[in-house]
Amino acid sequence: MDKKVEILEQRVLMDDFFKIEEARLRFRRFDGQMSEPVRRLVLERGDAVAALLVNTDTQKVLMTNQFRYPTLKKGPGWLHEVVAGMVDENEQPEAAVRREIHEEIGYQVHELTPIATFYVSPGGSSERIFLFYAEVTNADRISNGGGLVAEHEDIELIEVSFDELWDVLKKGEIRDAKTLIAVQWLQQKWQNDA
Repeated sequence: MDKKVEILEQRVLMDDFFKIEEARLRFRRFDGQMSEPVRRLVLERGDAVAALLVNTDTQKVLMTNQFRYPTLKKGPGWLHEVVAGMVDENEQPEAAVRREIHEEIGYQVHELTPIATFYVSPGGSSERIFLFYAEVTNADRISNGGGLVAEHEDIELIEVSFDELWDVLKKGEIRDAKTLIAVQWLQQKWQNDA
C-alpha cells in the first residue's frame, strides 16, 4: 500500500531549548481511505548520541551518574547511564559521540561500533538516538571529564564489573532506556563471545 500524508497546516507553538510543533494532517489508513483531519504535536529536541564503553585494561563498564530533574518526581533524580548528549547542528553522530565521551568521562576513543539507531518516544517526539559501543584502555583517559561547567553539568564516572552490571539488569534497576538497550546488547555480545 502506498503510504501518504497530507499536511494541512503546520506551526511552531514553542521554540526554546525544546521546540513544539503542531500539525493538522490526514494520513492513508490501512483500509486505503484517507483519515479525517487530525491534530498532532511533536516535541522536536534534535538527535542524540550515546555510547557504552568498556575499559579492556580493568574489564569494567564505564558509565555516568548525574542529576536528571525530569526524573525527580517519579524516580531517583540521579541516574546511572551510558555516556550521552545532543548532536550539534551540522555535526555527524560519530563526531558528537566522541565529543561527549571526552566531555563527560575524559576518554578518547579510536573505534566506534554502531549498536542501533532508534526513536525515544515516537508518539510525541522526533528525537533519535544513535547508540555506539567502544573499547578503551587506561591510556585513553586524557582528561578528568565531569561535563561542561558552562552547561552546569556535574557528571561522575562510574566503573562497574560485568557481574555487577548483569545483576542490576536482572533486578530491573536500570531506569534509562538507552542504557537498558546498550546493556542488553552488551550482555548478548558477551555471551556470544564466551
